[in-house]
Amino acid sequence: MADILSALGFIGVLVLVGNVILASLVVFFERRNPASTWAWLLVLFFVPILGFVVYMVFGRNSKREKTFREKERYDQGVYYNYLFHNVRSIEKIQEQKSIIAQRGRLVEAEYLTDLAYLHLNSGNWMTFNNKVEYFNNGKDKFEALVQDIRRAKKFIHMEYYIWRGDRLGTRLVEELTKKAAEGVEVRLLYDGMGNIRLPKYFFDKLHAAGGYTAAFLPRFMVRLNYRNHRKLCIIDGEVGYIGGFNVGDEYLGIVKRYGPWRDSHLRFQGDALDQMQMRFIMDWNFTAKKGKIQLAERYFPERSQFEGVRTQIVSSGPDTQWKNVRNGYYKMINEAEDHIYLTTPYFVPDDGILEGLRVAALSGLDVRIIIPGNPDHFFVYWASMSYLGELLEAGVRCYQYEKGFIHAKSLFIDGQVASVGTANMDIRSFALNFEVNAFMFDEKITEELEADFLRDLGNCIEITKEWYHRRKWWFKVKEAIARLVSPML
Repeated sequence: MADILSALGFIGVLVLVGNVILASLVVFFERRNPASTWAWLLVLFFVPILGFVVYMVFGRNSKREKTFREKERYDQGVYYNYLFHNVRSIEKIQEQKSIIAQRGRLVEAEYLTDLAYLHLNSGNWMTFNNKVEYFNNGKDKFEALVQDIRRAKKFIHMEYYIWRGDRLGTRLVEELTKKAAEGVEVRLLYDGMGNIRLPKYFFDKLHAAGGYTAAFLPRFMVRLNYRNHRKLCIIDGEVGYIGGFNVGDEYLGIVKRYGPWRDSHLRFQGDALDQMQMRFIMDWNFTAKKGKIQLAERYFPERSQFEGVRTQIVSSGPDTQWKNVRNGYYKMINEAEDHIYLTTPYFVPDDGILEGLRVAALSGLDVRIIIPGNPDHFFVYWASMSYLGELLEAGVRCYQYEKGFIHAKSLFIDGQVASVGTANMDIRSFALNFEVNAFMFDEKITEELEADFLRDLGNCIEITKEWYHRRKWWFKVKEAIARLVSPML
């Protein structure tokens, strides 16, 4: 018995030493946000063995600097190679210099010019020649996409976080296979973790027809960080899609678990497609082992003149120096003058975003936030409720969407500027995932999107201060735990 106790004591000492070493790595070498650091320290010290496993899955950043700094340098090389070897891009460079020098040209409101200037500094140029169509349901979005695929003559480039092997996923692959057999260049990029259950043979017919696919950062060991959450489709350089819809039957609203699916997606025609195309090329060439794309004029065609929706396609993630989408959100919130309308399925903001929303409400602005009432991740829901509770005290009006599941990621300011894309209002989208959003400086499209937001309120239950203060003790406990570890989410 003494020998057994001695062995157990020795193992305990080893576990303690291992935790101390790992905790030291978290504190001294990974340079995390202090809130994230303390959250991980609590897990490592109080749940020694399981905490280590959780850290290896969720928290380890050991290869981030090397892997994604290399991608960032590669992306910059592709970006500048395009700028200086594309004849039309010389005109773009001069146009963007003019924008910086004459910021008032963009829009009348000064804060919008500031936001555009912010994105210009991150390499996202302003485009003026764009037509935008908005979708709030999967049926219309995917029917439009199928028709555009059928009209394709040169290439189809698609990038999705999730691609299910169900009816919708199978239908789209069949359409893509037909186009590949016709000689159209077809490339499909999907996330390795988001599609871990997708059968390996699922794309065999597409490959046999000449199409290419690639899985972004596949791993034998499960890693939930650094996922490619972007959703893009570019067809012939003439039509492009960006927004919240992945590919799967649930996005059509026909999966009982979620019910009707409410999302936001945009169909672009115009010069914003150049930035979508650049984003796809950079992500594809980083991922694909074969069939890498060489920059060519065919991917950046001349286009007709459209309605003129001023747009920037803004990317961010571990492969960008700055948190571009998050910084865009932050600037929009802090420069608002009348109202802020936000829809997000996951609300786990950092301190800056949270304080910006609180100050806006305290300043008398109309601030409204919609989250799902039927969440797909309850832990994140409890964390979201803890943050919303703080905002309620400041006068922010918060709502739960009850007609199915709401997955839209959108922010509208003052009826003048809108952001729609893939980035949630949470720390994971701000720092850990690869995201892309469209920022639009246009009253017409913003008013259309805001009108849809106001209609959504009719399918919501308002979270009042009275309701929040009456929540059960067990709900408060869940909130407290979720809030404590939310920096790790």
